[in-house]
Amino acid sequence: MVKVVKEDKMTKSGIVLPDTVDKEKQETGEVIAVGPGKLLDNGNRAPMEVAPGNKVLFKKYSLDEFKIDEQEFGTIQLSDVIAIIE
Repeated sequence: MVKVVKEDKMTKSGIVLPDTVDKEKQETGEVIAVGPGKLLDNGNRAPMEVAPGNKVLFKKYSLDEFKIDEQEFGTIQLSDVIAIIE
C-alpha cells in the first residue's frame, strides 16, 4: 500500500500548471505496508525489495487508488516500482 505524495502544481518560476498537464510518466509515494512477497515455484516467498517508510517512484497509471479520510492511497505491484528514492 502506498500513500500518494502530490507534486506541486506550481513551477519554480511561479507558473501554475493545470491538472490536465501530464508533467511526467511517474508518481511518488510513501510505502505504508507490503505484502508477503511473490510465491515462488519452490514454495518459498521472494523477499520484498521495498519496506514501509520507503519513498518510491512508480508508473503513473499502475495505481489502484482509494481514499481514507481524504488521504489518497493505492496499491501497486512491485514490478511497477521504478526506483526507491529514500
